[in-house]
Amino acid sequence: MWSPKDFGSKSYGFGIRDLREIRANGKKATQPCPCGMSGDDSGRCNCSAEQIQRYRNRVSGPLLDRIDIQVEVLRPKTSILSASTDNIESSAIVRDRVIESRQIQSQRADKANALLSNSDLERYCRIGGETLKLLEHAAEQLYLSPRACHRILKVSRTIADLDQSADISSGHVAEAIAFRRLNTAMDGV
Repeated sequence: MWSPKDFGSKSYGFGIRDLREIRANGKKATQPCPCGMSGDDSGRCNCSAEQIQRYRNRVSGPLLDRIDIQVEVLRPKTSILSASTDNIESSAIVRDRVIESRQIQSQRADKANALLSNSDLERYCRIGGETLKLLEHAAEQLYLSPRACHRILKVSRTIADLDQSADISSGHVAEAIAFRRLNTAMDGV
């Protein structure tokens, strides 16, 4: 049975299977379709649009609202193995940026952005002007719930922290919206 409170460290049944410790574990994955090959360039997926939609509808909207970052990860092309890595950040540099970002979050609110309350959002994730219009437009076009908009604000704040920016810009919000890919993928198979 679904409980309206946010996930903590308890199990909640959703009909497909129980999701355990979603906040502690931090990641969940699902196949894009019953065969797992939808979107792959190989053409091996033979699922109909109806089968894919039925499969994707098994994940409820309220559950998706509680997942901050939703991305579709496709199988990489083999040409990536020989591609130049000169313009790619190393893992060590990315790790240092993440550590700095977490320190900024801790100094600002004494907690990670993902744990900000609604009142904390008003204080630390304030946006206005074109940035607010962008979020409102996305909310209308993608049929986002207030909870999903709050998640976007939290992710935007994190992206701004990674950029070492005191303010959340339209670019930060646009990037956070892009991380809500499953909202659009679920609607338009």
